[in-house]
Amino acid sequence: MDDAGTLTAKTADARTEHFDVLIVGAGISGIGAAWHLTHQRPGTSFVALEGKDSFGGTWLTHRYPGIRSDSDLYTFGYRFKPWTGTPIATAAEIRKYMGEVIEESHLDRHIRYGHRIVSASWSSEKNQWLIEARKVETGEAVFFTAGFLWMCQGYYRHEQGYTPQWPGMSDFKGEIVHPQTWPEDLDYEGKRVVVIGSGATAATLVPNIADKTAHTTVLQRSPTYFIPGRNANELADTLRELNIDETWIHEIVRRKILHDQDAFTRRCVAEPEMVTEELLAGVRAYLGPDYDIDTHFKPRYRPWRQRIAFVPEGDIFRGIASGKASVETDEIERFTENGILLKSGKTLEADIVVTATGFDLCVLGDIEFTIDGKPLDFSKTVTYRGMMFTGVPNMIWVFGYFRASWTLRADLIGDFMARLLAHMQAKGAKRVEVKLRAEDHNMPLSEWIDPENFNPGYLMRGMHLLPRRGDKPEWQHTQDYWHEKDIFPKIDLDGAEFVYG
Repeated sequence: MDDAGTLTAKTADARTEHFDVLIVGAGISGIGAAWHLTHQRPGTSFVALEGKDSFGGTWLTHRYPGIRSDSDLYTFGYRFKPWTGTPIATAAEIRKYMGEVIEESHLDRHIRYGHRIVSASWSSEKNQWLIEARKVETGEAVFFTAGFLWMCQGYYRHEQGYTPQWPGMSDFKGEIVHPQTWPEDLDYEGKRVVVIGSGATAATLVPNIADKTAHTTVLQRSPTYFIPGRNANELADTLRELNIDETWIHEIVRRKILHDQDAFTRRCVAEPEMVTEELLAGVRAYLGPDYDIDTHFKPRYRPWRQRIAFVPEGDIFRGIASGKASVETDEIERFTENGILLKSGKTLEADIVVTATGFDLCVLGDIEFTIDGKPLDFSKTVTYRGMMFTGVPNMIWVFGYFRASWTLRADLIGDFMARLLAHMQAKGAKRVEVKLRAEDHNMPLSEWIDPENFNPGYLMRGMHLLPRRGDKPEWQHTQDYWHEKDIFPKIDLDGAEFVYG
């Protein structure tokens, strides 16, 4: 960059490498994208740029005790690689699985670690993206051009989690940590620990530290739904006893789980009260009839308006039942020197406070985007099926599902991307973007997702950063895998919404 912050053509040309496709990120989506290009578009030149020093994304960032998936690996695993372990897996097991994908398809030669992307500039004159990245270790600027950008960077800032600012935090004499930046040397043995939050992170962390702490308290403003159960899949176990090939097992179990999830999701809308009682009965089975389930585990919203975490073997509930952990449902008045004063007047004494309070939304990886020299305001675009955006050429964005596994959508988009690239090649096109059709001219636009449908905190805080949606399926991120798995392969690539050049 020169002093004015503008990349000079001479500097860029001297250092620039060109690829047909540039993948942003080497997490679960980025590795999947690399696999799809390798197997569905052989001969396509591509590179994956990853800011960290290894692959894994979420499963590399999060290192708090007990880090694990909150959905099953038969559907969170890739369509193309069988999962052979327990349904709920640790971060280490997931990274091992991803590493096998990299090794088996020789993807490592395409990945550049320690490369943080600073800017991406589209040129309609050249029909390509110019990407500036920095080598993390040295700060050296490196440049790439690419015909297509495949955004697989995820949806939150990996450098920091979201921690609200409460009064008196500076007065607290203990340690305040966020699970996303868990200190490796944190000593919680024999300490009084308060975990603020009651989502999947808290449900994972608490049972993995409670046995060593003096006591662990979950402090929540409102309850969350959980599904406790065995960390096993009876169908998979039976098929293995019959010596069925793992590829078949993966597909059969995957279809069964997706069938059951579809039915469950529909019931959450059609008969929410009954589903709520079933979920609470699962918790009551661990905590007994005398525990105040309604106060601490009955949410104010219907099931599936926020993500429901699976709790293997009901471990957090067993910790509560044993007395090693407890739950407080209240709001924070302020921090004190020795703990947290609640609005009810009760004080929770603590040596360590863990803020399991969610993510800091980051929609485009903190990359500075420009289109023909003009800054891209992502919130002014309209989403095309949650993966392309009006006015943004040659870019595909992976944002997974909330009610089903993220990777299901990554695979669908991988198929779509391969088909789109083949279609462009057949047409001799160098660029493609989506636009509103004539029949969409007066279409009402609204927030990217309906809060009545799904409303986790990180989305509500960052909704203003996200693209708009229309009132037609093409212009929405429907969050419905069971619909999209049939629709995506049938998308008419010569439809009026696609503009080629």
